[in-house]
Amino acid sequence: MKRELEIVRSVVLHAALAAASILLSSAMALSQAETVEGAPSLPEFGAQGRIEGHLSVRYSPAAAFSPDSRDLAIVVDPAKIVLMDLHDAKVGKILRPGVPPIIDLEIESANFLDSDTLLLLARGGMKQKGADFARRTPLLAFKWSTGQDNLTGKVDAVGADGGFAPILYLPHIGFLGMYKDSDFTLWNPKRGGGAEIAVPELAHKPGTFAFSADGRWLLLGHLEANASPNPIVVDLNTKKFADVLTGHNASVLSIAFSRDGQRVVTACEDGKVRIFSVPDWKPLQTLTGHNGPVHWADFSPDGRLIASAGEDRTLRIWSAADGRLLQTLEESHEPLLTVAFSPDGQHIAASAQDTTFIWGRIQ
Repeated sequence: MKRELEIVRSVVLHAALAAASILLSSAMALSQAETVEGAPSLPEFGAQGRIEGHLSVRYSPAAAFSPDSRDLAIVVDPAKIVLMDLHDAKVGKILRPGVPPIIDLEIESANFLDSDTLLLLARGGMKQKGADFARRTPLLAFKWSTGQDNLTGKVDAVGADGGFAPILYLPHIGFLGMYKDSDFTLWNPKRGGGAEIAVPELAHKPGTFAFSADGRWLLLGHLEANASPNPIVVDLNTKKFADVLTGHNASVLSIAFSRDGQRVVTACEDGKVRIFSVPDWKPLQTLTGHNGPVHWADFSPDGRLIASAGEDRTLRIWSAADGRLLQTLEESHEPLLTVAFSPDGQHIAASAQDTTFIWGRIQ
């Protein structure tokens, strides 16, 4: 991994809690929900708040929750992060990251590495001596202390050679994953370094991908110029195509493994959410109800629920066992692009382009 920038620790930046851009509803307010009866043993969620900001819209949203499920990190403007205290249902702190000499910093994703440290992915400008204009930086990755509100360590230029897409943070394996020219680069933001994984059969760029936590499987979705929309299964022991996830009628926009690695869920442009078994890749359930493309879907930590975010502006919660629709949450007035459960399963967050919604368990 090429590192171009070496930036010493910046001075501590003091944040003042200014809630002008924050719209926060009362804790545990009742949501606008359609609830399906017949599942008393499964939890129900109610609206807890909303904040004008995004939840890793271009990347994986799950690590926006702190490991102890206390805080949720939301990017509220190009270079400011709100930490929402989920236990008290209020804004806990506002962080103002800065990494001189980078100017016009724009944070694209905020991900917890541990309870006190965020991995920030951002871009900005760097003005060279004598130049009239600032040169746009590659994607920057750096660690930020939530307690001290300052930079820890140095800033790395991610994919500095260009041409890497997509780039996803994969919290379940602790790596940033990047694709380019049939190769995947996995980079560890805590320790630096990583690995290169070549998939010779892969001739076209995937729109999304997922690695299993045990390092055995790689799933590839939304392949460019591929006649079939079905995601491809790669056996990482052989680096060869091993199977496909059948039944999709349009591009797959997100793929996620369950925490135990026994199932996979896909979100599709055809408006359906599908569940498959691992490692035989057989279809288990097809979840229907969204009106339009489904942008993101994921399992709850215990594997009992699936949450899906759609173009139809709804968050839908399903039983992962039998595919029943349990709730339809309709607070958003814009398409929902990402969704994630907190590590303890007590909260769900979903993000539109400019607004993040939070729901808490009410039973």
